[in-house]
Amino acid sequence: MALSANERERYSRHLLLPEIGEAGQEKLKAARVLVVGAGGLGSPASLYLAAAGIGTLGIVDHDRVDLSNLQRQLLFDTASVGAGKAVTARARLQALNNEINVVAHAVELRATNALELLGGYDCIVDGSDRLDTRYLVNDACVLLRRPLVSAAIHRFEGQAMTYIPGQGPCYRCLFPESSSAVAPNCAEAGVLGVLPGMLGALQATEAIKVLLGIGAPLVGRLMTFDALAMEWREFRFKRRTDCVVCGTAPSIKTLTDSEATCRTEITGKWPRFKPAELQQLLQSSGGAPAKTPLLVDVREQHEYATGHLAGSVNIPLGELGQRLPELPTDSAVVFICRSGRRSRTACELAARGGVRSVSDLEGGLIAWAAAIDPSIKVA
Repeated sequence: MALSANERERYSRHLLLPEIGEAGQEKLKAARVLVVGAGGLGSPASLYLAAAGIGTLGIVDHDRVDLSNLQRQLLFDTASVGAGKAVTARARLQALNNEINVVAHAVELRATNALELLGGYDCIVDGSDRLDTRYLVNDACVLLRRPLVSAAIHRFEGQAMTYIPGQGPCYRCLFPESSSAVAPNCAEAGVLGVLPGMLGALQATEAIKVLLGIGAPLVGRLMTFDALAMEWREFRFKRRTDCVVCGTAPSIKTLTDSEATCRTEITGKWPRFKPAELQQLLQSSGGAPAKTPLLVDVREQHEYATGHLAGSVNIPLGELGQRLPELPTDSAVVFICRSGRRSRTACELAARGGVRSVSDLEGGLIAWAAAIDPSIKVA
């Protein structure tokens, strides 16, 4: 795809680079890249990919812009609050570069549509903040044999890796089970506003390298960044022969299998109390120590300080492994978090640590506030 005079001027700094040049820029113009999630990671990644001249740039996001997004999601501004993310992102990216084609996919990515969506693109950039979506995107890329640039952020830390079919391990090789990578999302744990900019820019860099076939992508390498220490680290990992999706005898052969696997891993085998059920249990115990379960709130300290259930103790999820001896091994423990995601991980950690009776509050304190006590404040 030959470059126009305007494109030669727009991409003149790329044309000066021998590794890119006119031939490389034409490759970028012909390329199709899909960004999954127009959030903290997807914002900088898509902005740089649009500026770089990716010919067709797709954005998948079914969410709407919230005021709290603006601290880090630079695709949007105050006037965007309440608008659909995918459509708003398309307008912003198209305004940045009117030489490219931006496609808005305002849908929820699911097993039923992932192959069709991802199959229309040459490279996938995953900026999703849901663990099950990360597994789904990974599995679809393996099945479709599409390169994937994946990243995640948490508080002051981020990580990124790249998967290229036939050249290295996939996301599941690094994190075989969901519990190995579960972390609260930005709404639950907070995030430094500039952090996704660092990782999103890295993702755009990796995608461009993959499309042009230059440099050394992060294949078999997990790159981590600690903003507080201002430190980058690299961890190497290999393809697992027993990987359920890219191993020698994969058990995941369709995305239906993939979604079922994710759901099983994340849900686990431990009981969940609905708010009304937990309230009834607490009331029926009458405060008797032998009958009252220990309520363990696994949110961060600042979240706990904002509001919590009476009688609960605070052990942040990141500290739970070291503080398991504080939990009773012969009586019931009910884990609580903001929305019910961190509490599932806590159940698994405690069960592995010898706690016999573990359960959690379904929907977390958000559900409790909605159904039982609207006065409780949830950070």
